[in-house]
Amino acid sequence: MDAENLISELTFKAVRSSGSGGQHVNKVATKVVLSFDIFNSRHLSEDEKIKLLSFLSNRINKSGILVLSSGQNRSQLKNKIDVTKRFLNLIELGLKQEKERKQTKIPKSAKRKRLEIKRKISEKKANRKPPKLD
Repeated sequence: MDAENLISELTFKAVRSSGSGGQHVNKVATKVVLSFDIFNSRHLSEDEKIKLLSFLSNRINKSGILVLSSGQNRSQLKNKIDVTKRFLNLIELGLKQEKERKQTKIPKSAKRKRLEIKRKISEKKANRKPPKLD
């Protein structure tokens, strides 16, 4: 995966930010909405696409388009940089290869200790019962 190639496939759209902000917010479109079509990406392999689709399943729409937005800053450029960084981080996390877990063997001393404690507790509870008079 090459970041520059993926960035070339992104679609940016500037929209008006919501919320309070006075006169300024009604005049300028500083919020940036990023769109990325996972299905039609030329720079991702089929395996990477499948992996991303499962990882980002709750963030993509039905047509396979990832939509992110940023309206934190008053500058459109800063919002564009912010949303691009978030996109790259998401892609990196989605394509990260997970390490396979190595099974470890439980030491014999740990097994012995567990059984010893279990036996002691069993004896303690057995001693609480009234004696049988036969």
